[in-house]
This record gives sequence, structure tokens and C-alpha cells, in this order.
Amino acid sequence: MSKTLVAYFSAGGKTARVARELAEAVGADLYEIRPAVPYTRADLNWMDRKSRSSVEMSDVSSRPALADRDADIAAYDTVLLGFPIWWYRAPTIINSFLESYDFSGKRIVLFATSGGSGFGNTVDGLRPSVTADAVIVEGKVLNGRQTAASLKSWAGTVL
Repeated sequence: MSKTLVAYFSAGGKTARVARELAEAVGADLYEIRPAVPYTRADLNWMDRKSRSSVEMSDVSSRPALADRDADIAAYDTVLLGFPIWWYRAPTIINSFLESYDFSGKRIVLFATSGGSGFGNTVDGLRPSVTADAVIVEGKVLNGRQTAASLKSWAGTVL
């Protein structure tokens, strides 16, 4: 049986809630991807072109620093990787996370929360951040309340 990690970045708490529920539903370990400098409400104002999140997302080479690099990625076969969708893709801190570890031979299944958009070009934007033999799979946008049964059912199709 493979060992699974649910790793997630959450700016406002919504993705954190889904990640906790998913980890519990599938019996996976949980790891929070945290920025070295936490985001403030002003940083997340997508209507302000000068806000931190807007500046980061307009620069595809942006790599926000991580608070730590404590995830034991080597111990897992599969990583369920969650984040909010920003501008039709993953926040650039997800690239920072992927580039900080060796994902060789790992299966990375994406899940996201979103105010209305889908994955867009997320997989294409993340693929260069991992080794060629890591597999990235577009998973599902998990908005709203999820039941343990629905999370387990979804995870059963991708694990």
C-alpha cells in the first residue's frame, strides 16, 4: 500500500479546511506549506495590481520563500497537493515548494479551491518545477462542504 501526504497552501483558511478533511478521509499525513512572510489581507487584494499576490502572479519566475522545508517527501509515494486557484493557476509558492524537494518517481495529484475558475494552465505551470519522472495529475476543484465519503470516493479514483 502506498503512503500518501496531503500538502497544502491556504491563504484564507478554505483550502486548509478541505486539506484537513481530505487527509482524515483517506488516512493521509498532513503538511502545511507556509510562506516565510505570511500574507496579509492587503497582500491578497487581487484588485490592487501592486498587492503582493498580484505582483507574484504577474511574474512566472516569482518564488516566494518558504517558512520551512520540513516535509519528509521521501517517505511518500503520492502527494495530494492543494492550493487556492489564483489567476487560473497555482500560486507561485507552490512552485517554491515543488522546487525545494526531490519528487522523483512521485505521483502528485492536485486539488484546489476557487472562487469560480478551474485549473486553467495549472499543470503546465507546475510541471517545470519537478523532475521529468514525477507525475502531476490535475485532480479536482473541491469547493463547498465535502463529505468524508465524497472525498474518499474522489481520492479512490486518483490514488
